[in-house]
Amino acid sequence: MKLSRRTFVHLPAVAAAFAVIPGLARAQDYPTRPVRLLVGFAPGGSTDILARLMGQWLSERLGQQFVVENRAGAGTNIATEAVANAPPDGYTLLLTTSANFINATLYANLKFNFVNDIAPVALLTREPNALVVHPSVPAKTLAEFIAFAKSNPGKVTMASGGNGAPSHISGEMFNMFAGIQMVHVPYRGAGPALTGVLGGQADVYFSPLTATMAHIREGKLRALAVTTATRADTLAEIPAIGELIPGYDASQLYGFGAPRHTPAEIIDRLNKAINSILADPAAKARLADLGGTPVGGSPADFGKAIADETEKWGKVVKFSGAKVD
Repeated sequence: MKLSRRTFVHLPAVAAAFAVIPGLARAQDYPTRPVRLLVGFAPGGSTDILARLMGQWLSERLGQQFVVENRAGAGTNIATEAVANAPPDGYTLLLTTSANFINATLYANLKFNFVNDIAPVALLTREPNALVVHPSVPAKTLAEFIAFAKSNPGKVTMASGGNGAPSHISGEMFNMFAGIQMVHVPYRGAGPALTGVLGGQADVYFSPLTATMAHIREGKLRALAVTTATRADTLAEIPAIGELIPGYDASQLYGFGAPRHTPAEIIDRLNKAINSILADPAAKARLADLGGTPVGGSPADFGKAIADETEKWGKVVKFSGAKVD
């Protein structure tokens, strides 16, 4: 093809046009350096394990290291605030959890607005909690437990990982839906709460399923239900609370978020990589081992889930009267 002088004259203009589309330029090469993935919990827990697995798989697909950085404290708010204030360039991400949805109402003086300041990237997994009781509790079924709690108002004790923790608010939602009054006993973390119910210092605990599975199978705890609308694949013999109480769903949702104003092209590149991971049979099997069901979907899908979950948990927080300054 013969190039005319006019063609050469216009080439700089074409190049300049692409140069003023920084999002496009960045997305084509992204990532060109390691990406930080902030987690609002200490190392070693199920959330940290999920983050490290996803980081490893994203590193393999996108050719740069996704490095997990644990910023525990203030119910995940330290990590969330750090991401909200980070440059919107795709190199600082947040592993979001249901604590983020709860905190939007629970905390009176947050320095960020989770719904507005964190851009949704992708929903990762949905995970149920298990409603477990100490073997000394006489109830053998969920219906029997509700009847027992109603006949003993203010006497059934409910352990949690702390005021406003997902285990606490899941229990408060159960109080609200079942019309009972369990007494909240906050512990300093999920580990101490589990120890408390194993030792009989508390009657009931809404625990992450993976943390209690072994204790359930050994008979040290009795699982009455999972905290979802339908049964969990990993514990299919245990009924869902939603079977007896329509509308109850206290699933834990995990996802990836980025700072507001992160270019849509970068978010889409991340979203496509995450969805390809969640569709991989080996990854799905590993996530199932952690008690999670892969979800995926578009950034818009996750954005709707964030809005819906924040509204849902806000109602429960207000019902419970829980508040952290």
